[in-house]
Amino acid sequence: MRSEIIHAPPGSPGGGASAETVVTELFVVHGLSLVRLAFLLVGDQETAEDVVQDAFAAVYRRWGRLTDREQVLPYLRAAVVNGCRMVLRRRAIIGRFRGRPEVPFWSAEAAALLGETRRQVFLAVRALPRRQREVLVLRFYLDLSEAEIAQVMGVSRGTVKSTASRALKVLAVTLQEER
Repeated sequence: MRSEIIHAPPGSPGGGASAETVVTELFVVHGLSLVRLAFLLVGDQETAEDVVQDAFAAVYRRWGRLTDREQVLPYLRAAVVNGCRMVLRRRAIIGRFRGRPEVPFWSAEAAALLGETRRQVFLAVRALPRRQREVLVLRFYLDLSEAEIAQVMGVSRGTVKSTASRALKVLAVTLQEER
């Protein structure tokens, strides 16, 4: 899943391909995994798709200003994570005024697909603090290295390492208690 999408002659990032062609190709290859990433962070399919669509639209709009087109995929990942943060902040603000909002992320279809064990893990990950959740999703779902996670999140590798360690300890305790 880590394969880079932009195939260009050496020395010409992005080649002569149009923004529409490259962004479409990026979407075909990476769109679903980015929606899944967003789903794991925000908890509902519709919002996840909106966040990813916004990220791709931003890449398309800024295509002519991109200086390093080999970094488009990391940029998209960062845009999706940041979009999810915005959604979660909005939900938190709304929650302060209305009480806890109900997020309908367990449709019958989703519950059947995940199965009970995966559902417990998903709920345990969702209960983690935002930064811990982001690190684990980027690490274990997208299989990114510590350096790549640090780049996406805008933090140091040490922060990624310590955050992952704390998150895994909390998950181990949480999942052990559920047995």
